[in-house]
Amino acid sequence: MAFKDMWGKKGIKKAKDIKSKEKPMRIREKKDIERTISIGGSQFNIAISKRVYILLITVAISLLLLAVGYLVSGGAEFVGVLANLILLCTFIIAVPQFMLTYREFKGIKEMEERFPALLRDIIESLTAGLPLHQAIINVSKMDYGKLTPEVRRVANQITWGIPVTRVLNQMAERVKRSKRLYTSIKLINESYTSGGDVISILDTVANNSNLLEDAEKERKALLNQYVLLMYAICIMFIIIVVAISRLIMPIFESTASGSEEAGEFLGLGNPCDTCTMVECIPCGLYEATSYYLFSIEPDNIASYYVSLFFYMSVVQAIFSGLVAGQIGENSVTAGVKHSLIMVSITMGTFYFMIYFKVLAF
Repeated sequence: MAFKDMWGKKGIKKAKDIKSKEKPMRIREKKDIERTISIGGSQFNIAISKRVYILLITVAISLLLLAVGYLVSGGAEFVGVLANLILLCTFIIAVPQFMLTYREFKGIKEMEERFPALLRDIIESLTAGLPLHQAIINVSKMDYGKLTPEVRRVANQITWGIPVTRVLNQMAERVKRSKRLYTSIKLINESYTSGGDVISILDTVANNSNLLEDAEKERKALLNQYVLLMYAICIMFIIIVVAISRLIMPIFESTASGSEEAGEFLGLGNPCDTCTMVECIPCGLYEATSYYLFSIEPDNIASYYVSLFFYMSVVQAIFSGLVAGQIGENSVTAGVKHSLIMVSITMGTFYFMIYFKVLAF
């Protein structure tokens, strides 16, 4: 649609002001992520994203914790607490990043849920006789949750005289993380550009979006039991590890007391005692893990098996969480929260069992 047809004579004046008005808009958006740094009396504006800003803060906190740990331990015992501090710092840095990713994922899901309501309101305005650009401006005054900022941004761009087709293309690019929203907006834009029946297209897209949303909710309700099953598998794996350790404990004790032939006959010796070259790389990791995390001496046969069980449980917890997210919400990103919960349960359980000598040999 030509600009003059949309706005009449006033449109020509507004078209000339597009560039002058677009620039202040970009500056206002940048202020949300700009940070002013003073160096030697001079000020510098550095534009960084919210994710990077949080990453810098968490890294600074982690370094501060490492410094405090070094000072408190007096330097002599710092190696002993280093592993625990690194583990804690990893959680401090990783968890906020995962939370931001999951927040973006939930925001996209909410936008998909509210999109059919937006289309219904636009259809009502179009049925009342308003053109598409005026219908979008009219519905921008309503609340659509996470979708509201996008609708108002589109309405503001239209009032500045930017063509509707260009505005819709830009909106589609901003929400392209959602295949449903991206495809729907592109379809609406193509229908509007080709001069088709926009009301019919909007109604069809709204109906299809509702059907997809209902199917998604039904699928989620049916598969929630399998998400709980993944948690049960994670816990059962830890129980099996404890049962194995308690079952073979007498054999380890007999091996340690001098009956080495019995242990070697059953294959229950420490493989790290006979490793060579590349094979010793995981042995060093196991010894460091058992000593610095669980305070088990490297020459103890438990050093190998406790670390082996620990890493097996952590890997199993991570991938069980990812599978739970794929099953429950059809997204591996959503599985990150399940992985964090399962890994926390696993690590807490191992610390608890080692402390009360349930898993120690």
